[in-house]
This record gives sequence, C-alpha cells and structure tokens, in this order.
Amino acid sequence: MTSEDDFTETIYSLSKKRGFFWGPSPEIYGGSAGFYDLGPLGKLLKNRLEATIRSAFVKADFWEVECPTVSPRIVWEASGHIEGFIDPITECTKCGQTYRADNLIEEFMPEEKAAGLTIDELTKKIQELELVCPSCKGELGPVQEYNLMLKTELGLDQEAYMRPETATSTYLLFKRLLTFFRQKLPGSVFQIGKAYRNEISPRQGMLRLREFTQVEGQIFLVESDAKEWPGFELVKDEELPLLPSDVQEQDIDDVMWTSVGDALKKEYFHTQAYAWCVHLAYLIFSGMGFPKDSIRLRQHLDNEKAHYAIDAWDVEIHTRSFGWIECCGVHDRGDYDLKRHQEYSGENLSVKVNKKPVVPNVLEIAFGVERPLYALLDNAYAEDEERVWLRFAPEVAPIQVAVFPLMGKDELMEPALEIYEEINESGLIVYFDKGGSIGRRYRRQDEVGTPFCVTIDYDTLEDTTVTIRERDSMEQIRVKRENLVKSLRNLVRGTVEFESLQ
Repeated sequence: MTSEDDFTETIYSLSKKRGFFWGPSPEIYGGSAGFYDLGPLGKLLKNRLEATIRSAFVKADFWEVECPTVSPRIVWEASGHIEGFIDPITECTKCGQTYRADNLIEEFMPEEKAAGLTIDELTKKIQELELVCPSCKGELGPVQEYNLMLKTELGLDQEAYMRPETATSTYLLFKRLLTFFRQKLPGSVFQIGKAYRNEISPRQGMLRLREFTQVEGQIFLVESDAKEWPGFELVKDEELPLLPSDVQEQDIDDVMWTSVGDALKKEYFHTQAYAWCVHLAYLIFSGMGFPKDSIRLRQHLDNEKAHYAIDAWDVEIHTRSFGWIECCGVHDRGDYDLKRHQEYSGENLSVKVNKKPVVPNVLEIAFGVERPLYALLDNAYAEDEERVWLRFAPEVAPIQVAVFPLMGKDELMEPALEIYEEINESGLIVYFDKGGSIGRRYRRQDEVGTPFCVTIDYDTLEDTTVTIRERDSMEQIRVKRENLVKSLRNLVRGTVEFESLQ
C-alpha cells in the first residue's frame, strides 16, 4: 500500500514533469519555502477553478470588487491582525529551526487534536509526546507567539502591511458599497486576489503558502435578513455532508447527510442566512469536480473558533496525501469588523433599522485557490497497468480537447489544422499534437487530464467523420465534422452523455 509520503511525491513528480507547479521558487537560487510557480497547465487549471468560483458567486447575486494588497498599519490595528494574527511556534534548542507547534503535533501524531490549544497547553503536549526537531532530533523549546503579517513601508516612513486576506479591504469599502446598493441591505460582494502570510516554517508544499490567491465572499446584513433569508426556500431540501461539533466531541467522524432545513431545525445552523451561506460554499466546491465522498462540512469546536466568530464551519476535502484538509471557512462574524473600523476610522458605518443606527453583521466564505487546486490533482490521479491519468471533470480540465492527425501527411494535416482552429474559436482550450504514435499521444493527454481527443484519419476525407475518444473509458465514437464543435461544447459542459453521441 502506498504511504501518504509516497503519494505526495507521486503528485509532486507528475506536477513538475507536466507543468502544473514547480518549486519551491525561485528554483535556480535554491528556493524559498512557501512560494511556488504555476506552470502552463497549473495556471490553466487555476483559471478554470477561478471561473467556476466566479460563476457561482455571480449566480448567487454577489458583486466582484478589487482592492489594494497593501494598507497602512491603522487598518490592521482596527481589524485585530496586529494583535491577534498569531501562530504558535517552537524553536529547536540545538539547530535553531522553527516550526508551527500545532501543525507539528498533528503531522507526527495525527490522532492528537492540537487546534485551539493555548500556548502553554501546546508546550505541555510537545513534552508529553516527546516530540523532537524533525531536522536534527534536538529538543524543542517552549511554544511562543509569532505574528504572520508581512511588513513594508509606504514612501519614506509610513508603516504598512501586505494583506493576509482580502476581507478587510472589502470592509473598508462599506460606505461606498452601501451607496451602490442604494442604501439597502443585504448586499453581497466578493474578491479574488493575492494575500500574504509570513508562515514561520511552511511544511506542506502547496497547502501552506506565503503568497497565495484568496477568495472571499462577504454578505452585509441585519438581523431580520438573517432570520428570513430570501434564498433559503430554494435550498432547504438540499442535503449536506455535515460533521457537527457535538458529534466530534463523541470522537465520531462519520458525516451526517442532512437537509439544510433539518440542519436549521436541529440548530446546527442558527439562522437561515448562515445555512444558505454554508450551502453556497458546498456548491462552489462541488462544482470543482470533487467526488461526493471527498467533501465534508465540519463545524468548529468552541475552542477553535476565532474570537469574533458566532459560528464557523469548514469545507474539508479528503486527500490521499494528507487525509482531510481544511479548504474553506464559512464564518458568521457578527458586527465585529464594521464596529472595529467605525471605532478606528471615526466614520459612521451603521444603517437605520426602525429609525435606529445599527452596525450590520457579516457572513463570510473564505478560502485560497491553491489548496483545492492541489486537492483536485490528488483526487484526480489514477493509474493501472496501462497508463496514468487525471480524472478532472471536463469543465475544469486545463486542456479540454486535443486534436490529432492520424499521420503527419499533408492530406491529413490540412483538415486537422482547420478543425483545431474551429475548436479554438469556440472558446474551448485545445491542443494540437502530431508527434509519435496515436497511442503515445493518447497517453500524454491522459496524463494531463484532457477529457476528449479528436483524431482525423483517412475516413475523414471520405465521409467527413472524425473520432472522439473519451479519457476515462477510452471509448471512441465517430461524429460528423459539422456537429463536432457543438458536441464537444456539450460534453465539456456536461449537458450530454458521451454514449448519446452514438
């Protein structure tokens, strides 16, 4: 049986070989932990995921904004990041290497629960487990606090910080957004952009980066909106794979498939709006093509919640590399953020409810794109005696169609190139390959997850039909050239089954 370490190496080897990601970056200078380059296929995959994410938010009536990635110190004082954006670290007393304490415990003792432990409790836990430095086996020192903010300067002397998430920059827009929403709430916005966290010792490759692309959706609402959410009726019968906190306290990790409406009745969710928000997060990750049994929604235990969180659920994805990993947080942040920025800025960030000023609450969906990107590679990987292939859902596959002339002769090359251009103009990402045997070309595309290959052969010259080959089943169907582009677009969108083209 392949170990987690072996499988991680398998994914990294394939990714580097085929151009999904490379690093740590910059490789030619030895690399810095926490930085990775996306190769051509990795960037295509990321673009695909971002398009899926963007589409889901837009369909849910969110508006997209874009804000600066650097803000002056006062912004981060107001947000609480200067004081509270802390990781627990431990330093080796022998070689000086530093590690994030809770991650170190869970990495070497997966059965241990380190999340939410205090600094002193983490120190005691490391001593009890007799953990030593992974690098030199030296003794680990007491756990200390470490701020993750990346500091910089504006001009000559203004202290500033790179944003560790996009949410705060969205809150700063509240007065402008309120005007945009014509003084009416609820109002929903999202950002997709770079964020930076000065991780002390990133140890899980693409899962823990110092620079990454953050996605955050924010809903500004008042209490009456939360209790009577307009979209709730549309999703109340949809089922979710839930792992509530009370179940976890019994050391049970089997999900409970529960409808959104029943989960609200059982008080797993406290408002209609928050239940709807958790469902939207699940919908976004389902749309990326993860298998149904690879996604679960886990509620934070009381000792895990951030100080501002009224409730928090994570979208977790199961990987063969690292087991269950957190990929998204859904938080009810209450009125914490806008109250803090109202206090520090002196600006009025309230709305009128029954003629009284009320600072709105915020619901949040937050995640980095690189984690689901890696998790998708992990879940998509498949191999047998014949081949290695990636089972991407067609809609998110980096290359969606490959075009092959059976042979490199002029009479086949000309129609093949014409077909390539027709598919390219349709908006699908298409790759042209004329090198090597047809079997070898199929294998190359299998290995990068291309769902459909089109072959032009001598029959094409006679009857204008071409062969479409489907990746997972390796079955082939001949279709008329005039129907090809429409058929491919429908296959990629999932609106037709491959067998129905017969």
